[in-house]
Amino acid sequence: MAEEAVTTLRAELARFERADEGFALLEVFLEVARPWLGPVVLDPVELRLPDEITHDRRLVLGLIDGIEAEPRQGSVVERVFDMEDAQARWDYVRLAYCAQQATVWSAKRRTTYFEVMHQSRATYWLPDSLKAAYFDAVRARGWAVPADWLEAVAKRPKPWWKRGGR
Repeated sequence: MAEEAVTTLRAELARFERADEGFALLEVFLEVARPWLGPVVLDPVELRLPDEITHDRRLVLGLIDGIEAEPRQGSVVERVFDMEDAQARWDYVRLAYCAQQATVWSAKRRTTYFEVMHQSRATYWLPDSLKAAYFDAVRARGWAVPADWLEAVAKRPKPWWKRGGR
């Protein structure tokens, strides 16, 4: 059975005129994608507030301070967020861009839908069906989907036996 085509969309904060645009797009994605989602996690070590975050700086710094004040539990490298909780979604959206790594997985962790790496790179990988629902939700709110996202071409993933370093 062939896998659904996937579109790669760049989403680092620096590509938006205002960081709030990136946050709003991620918030909409998390709302729309809930039926598809598995774990929504981030690495809580070395959280750093990006310069692009201008609104809510104090609130986000408070979240970071709260996480850093928590006792570490062994070698825990992930902090999981409950996407059914509106406050957890808000927290995740802001903290994802502060993390060394933040990831939104599909159920069973077979697909990564969104990832931030080193506070500087952010990417969505969306199957066509999820991308269509996401873009429709963005438009329904009266917002524009970034032009380069509309122009991005979906590609079929390589078969599992062709993935890897060979």
